[in-house]
Amino acid sequence: MKSRPTNILPAVPFLLLLFLSPPSPATGAAADASVYQSFLRCLETNTAPEDKISDLVYSPTNRTFNSVLQAYIRNSRLNTSSTPKPSIIITPTKIPHIQAAVLCTKAAGYQLKTRSGGHDYEGLSYVSDSPFFILDMFNFRSIEIDAAAKSGWVQAGATLGELYYRIWQKSNVLGFPAGICPTVGVGGHLSGAGYGNLLRKYGLSTDNVVDAQIVDVNGKLLDRASMGEDLFWAIRGGGGASFGVIIAYKIVLVPVPETVTVFRVEKYLEQNATDMAYQWQLVAPKTTKDLFMRMLLQPVSSKTKKGETTVRASVLAEYLGNADSLVALLGKEFPELGLKKEDCLEMSWIQSVLWWGLDNETNPAVLLSRQPESVNFGKRKSDYVQTPIPKASLEWIWKKMIESGKTGFVFNPYGGAMDEVPATETPFPHRAGNLYKIQYSISWKEAGVEAEKKYLGQIRRIYSYMTPFVSKNPRSAYLNYRDLDIGIVQPASKNSFDEGKVYGGKYFNGNFERLVKVKTAVDPHNFFWNEQSIPVLPSKA
Repeated sequence: MKSRPTNILPAVPFLLLLFLSPPSPATGAAADASVYQSFLRCLETNTAPEDKISDLVYSPTNRTFNSVLQAYIRNSRLNTSSTPKPSIIITPTKIPHIQAAVLCTKAAGYQLKTRSGGHDYEGLSYVSDSPFFILDMFNFRSIEIDAAAKSGWVQAGATLGELYYRIWQKSNVLGFPAGICPTVGVGGHLSGAGYGNLLRKYGLSTDNVVDAQIVDVNGKLLDRASMGEDLFWAIRGGGGASFGVIIAYKIVLVPVPETVTVFRVEKYLEQNATDMAYQWQLVAPKTTKDLFMRMLLQPVSSKTKKGETTVRASVLAEYLGNADSLVALLGKEFPELGLKKEDCLEMSWIQSVLWWGLDNETNPAVLLSRQPESVNFGKRKSDYVQTPIPKASLEWIWKKMIESGKTGFVFNPYGGAMDEVPATETPFPHRAGNLYKIQYSISWKEAGVEAEKKYLGQIRRIYSYMTPFVSKNPRSAYLNYRDLDIGIVQPASKNSFDEGKVYGGKYFNGNFERLVKVKTAVDPHNFFWNEQSIPVLPSKA
């Protein structure tokens, strides 16, 4: 893959732009067919005939439309009969297809949603209340690893599992700091910051990105040198979908030891889980950078009191070293955990990837599968904690968790490398001063409006209860844990700076204004917008 792409698509012919008018109030099969035919003509005009672009474009009348649409939907809440559907899905195989799709969608007056892996918690890559097309990037999955240079190029439609596997094929002492779910798409993960078990050692995924390729609103293919440092800064944590179509990222690979150690220790409230959870807050963000300890908190049935609900606290960890040194370290720093050597498993880094993301799997080839183990209805929210929550308050939180239903927490420790990178280095601002991030998580299997109302109510209540214990002014949130509850841009006012700064301030804190300036410079007419995109500066007129 060339580091400085120069392939730039010529402008769409003027007459064709006139022919492709914005969508009118007319609806029905005839109107849909007209849009499809004119859009396809535009694509064919601007791509090579031998590419047979018509084979890569799907309308609702195509018999495989639904299977293509649903192939990368990872939340059943956003896959119902009433969920808005795209008018067209484009599945490009070459960069000129993407360039043409951008220009032809813009000429048609439709919204363009770019989907890499489909794990967006609110489905913003494949759902909209406005007329829209989907640009589905699943064919863009090339990965080129240069172990000697400790770097690689990975396209946006590749999955994290595929990336880890390709790294492992070249080296057992190199890795990459990204998420534990192997079916997550690289494009969304890295453009929204991205993190995993190497966070405290090597920082965010996007902290380890050194170049990128993007197609901009004018259909031009740019790399870091040609896009400039402002745009390159913005697409490393600010969300790529606000600025263009991410084609690929160049990443830096990081050293990992031949042996790493993992463990899982569980305690229930009746086993002094509160003491462990409180102490976790003091140790996990401050211990050696080689240790990442995630804590899960879940309301579960009591094993000792029949018919009662308790809270289970589970500490899952990865240590870049052997079990003996880990047990000795936590024996001093975290005796409340009670870690024993028999709790620990020593393994290679690639085996630890399997341990975290795929339970009992042992063959790395399973990382190449794009099918998740299950797809449920779900909702996620996020928070940041900057001072330890007192024990008495934790006990109150446990009570509210039990009362509220089935919402669980995931506490992810910061510190280490996260304290060393300035908050302005990338759009992701949640660095020094944050002890840990909370992910609120609820999943369910029952379909229907009533079930959705019930479970969304549960997670929202818990989120409300947590207000005194988390960051304030703003109450911060993590972009990749997308949450429409914290604010949206209404379709009728998609240029609203005031609406955008509500959620933008929570996701990006003081970096929001710089993101807006970059957005205004590279996409002044706000073609690349979604319900939580970066807005443009308000017009002075």
